[in-house]
Amino acid sequence: MNEDINIHSWPCSYYLDTNKQWVSGRLSLTPVAIKFTADKTGELLVNFHLSSISEIKKESSNLIFSALTILEKNTKHWFSSLQPSRNVVFNILEHFWREQLLSSQGAGAEAAALQTTKGKELTGLLTGSQKRLEDTAKVLHYQGEQFDNIMRGLNKIEGDMDVADRLLTELESPSWWPFSSKLWKAPLEAKPKETATVSDSKNQEGIIIRIPVIITHRTDSNVKPGKLTLFASGLEISDCNSQVIHRFESKDVDDIKVHTPYEISVRQRFIGKPDTSYRLLSAKMPEAIPILEMQFSKKIQFLEDALGFVGARKSPQVDLGTSIWQAATGLLGGVVQPSSPAGGREGTDNDQVQLQKQEKVSQEEEKELKQILQKLKSLALETEAELERQDEALDSITTSVDRATLNIDKQNRRMKKLT
Repeated sequence: MNEDINIHSWPCSYYLDTNKQWVSGRLSLTPVAIKFTADKTGELLVNFHLSSISEIKKESSNLIFSALTILEKNTKHWFSSLQPSRNVVFNILEHFWREQLLSSQGAGAEAAALQTTKGKELTGLLTGSQKRLEDTAKVLHYQGEQFDNIMRGLNKIEGDMDVADRLLTELESPSWWPFSSKLWKAPLEAKPKETATVSDSKNQEGIIIRIPVIITHRTDSNVKPGKLTLFASGLEISDCNSQVIHRFESKDVDDIKVHTPYEISVRQRFIGKPDTSYRLLSAKMPEAIPILEMQFSKKIQFLEDALGFVGARKSPQVDLGTSIWQAATGLLGGVVQPSSPAGGREGTDNDQVQLQKQEKVSQEEEKELKQILQKLKSLALETEAELERQDEALDSITTSVDRATLNIDKQNRRMKKLT
C-alpha cells in the first residue's frame, strides 16, 4: 500500500512556536503520518509518524478556543479553526492513530519472526488462500439458500395452479349441469401444505468480516465512530455500542463507490424521498474492499484515487507465484545440496550454510502445511459439490418457471372464456 496516499485533509491553523504566531494551512492525514502545509509558502511545517504520537486531545484555553492538540514525543502541536469541525477531525485522527498502534504491536511480533524460513512463508501464503476460500464458500452457501427458497416458492405456485385448475374445471361444467360428464363428485383431498419453514437467515449466517469505521451520514459534520459488518446477505452499519444504525440487504444496495483505499460510500436510491447514503472511513478498509468487490461486483465503482489500489492489489498475484516458486526452489536446493562443495571460499560457504538453514522446513512447519493443504482440499471439494448442486437447481428453476408460465397463460385463457 502506498504510504503517500492522502486519506483526508482539513483547512486549519497551526501554532508555530518559533515565531509565536498562527499559520493558516491544511492538515493532512496519510496511512502512516500527519502533515501540515502552510498556505502562503507551501512549506511543510509538520511531518511525523502516527506511531510517535503519545496523545490526541480536545483542549481550550484563554488564548485558544476549541483547539486540537497532538503530543508527539515531547512536542505539543496545537491546531485550531478546524473545518468542518474539531470533533470530525478528532474522531478520524484518533481512529487511524489507534489502528496504527495496534498494527505496530502486531508488526513488532511479526518483525521478531521475520527471519522467516521458507516454511513460514509458505504457511502464510496458504493461510491467506484458505481465508479467501472460506469467505467465498460462505457467499456461495448463502446463494444456494436463495436458490432453495426460489424452488420452494415455485413449488407453492404449482400447488396453487392445481387448485386453480380444479376450480376452473368446476366452473366450466358444474356438477348440477345435466349435460355434465362429471356428476356429483366427492371433494378432492387437499394436498398437505408444506410444514417446512424458512429459518431466519440473519440469525444463522456468519459474519465474514467486522471492522471499526468512522461513519458520515448526510452532512460532513455528522461524524461518529462505529462498526461495519459484512454478511453473505448484505452489510450492516452499527455504532460503538453495537446498536444497528442501518442494514443494507444485497438487493437494497444500488451502488458502492470506493473513493480511496480507506473510504467508501454505500447508497440506496429512492423515488420521491431522499436516498439513504453512508460514507465510511477506516484504516482496515483495504481488508473489506476485496470482499465487497466479490459480493457487489456489478455495483462497485472505483474512483480515480482508488484505481492505484486496484492495480496494487492485483499485481502481487505475479509476485505471489514468483515467491512460491522461489520458496519451492529454495526447498529443493536445501534437499538436493545439503552441503557446499569442497574447495570453495569460506565466506561463500558460510553464506550458503546460513541460507540453507533459512530455507529448510522444520517438522512442525511441515505438519502445519499438510493440515492447511488438507483443509484447502476439503474446501475445494465442498465448493465443487455446491456448484454442481446449484447448477442442477438452476436447471430445475428454469424448467419450473417455463411450466408455471404455460399454466398461467392457459388458466388466463380459460378465465376469459368464462367472463
